[in-house]
Amino acid sequence: MMGLMLNDPLPPAPAPLSPCTGICKLDARGYCLGCLRTGDEIARWRGMNDRERLHLMLDVLPTRKAPL
Repeated sequence: MMGLMLNDPLPPAPAPLSPCTGICKLDARGYCLGCLRTGDEIARWRGMNDRERLHLMLDVLPTRKAPL
């Protein structure tokens, strides 16, 4: 059985959390039609840590309703 060597490649990092569905267009309320984030939330996404992202995805976005 062989262990990891110092020059072995690192396993890939997990994909960043994102509610993005690839439908990137803001509605009249300022919410993305695909993920319901605001333009500001989308812009700040890369700078958020996982805790902030999870809060937005689990607590904030579910309260926003897509227009009928």
